[in-house]
Amino acid sequence: MRIETIRHLHCTVIRASGQLDHAGRVLFSARIEAVWDWSEGPVLVFDLADLDFYDSSVIGVLAMAMQRMEEEGSGRIILVRPSGHLLSVLRLTDLLSHVELRDSVEKTVAELMTQSGNLAGPVPPSVVMRVSGPESPG
Repeated sequence: MRIETIRHLHCTVIRASGQLDHAGRVLFSARIEAVWDWSEGPVLVFDLADLDFYDSSVIGVLAMAMQRMEEEGSGRIILVRPSGHLLSVLRLTDLLSHVELRDSVEKTVAELMTQSGNLAGPVPPSVVMRVSGPESPG
């Protein structure tokens, strides 16, 4: 499993690729925890389109983030290019109504900047962190 996080002014983009199974869940949860305060809210933009395999762990991690946002009274989860299977599972678990869906990370970041009205001011540089977990055989 590979996780890349990119810090933008108004959101944090979390891209995961490879296999997200029980072992990857720990790494994925830890990464979300580490970047939680990177954006106000927080606003977490998940790009999971490059996951080759995922099990129910992805739902558990998203549900935990949603629950924390509800407890803190703020935050947004945006899913970019979710697979049809992930959408079905989110619908079945009644979590789909708690996420926003988008087609592009770049358009989402631009939209969030426009919504905040801070296009004219200086934008701090993005911070990119890459974390790789143990590769699963096969």
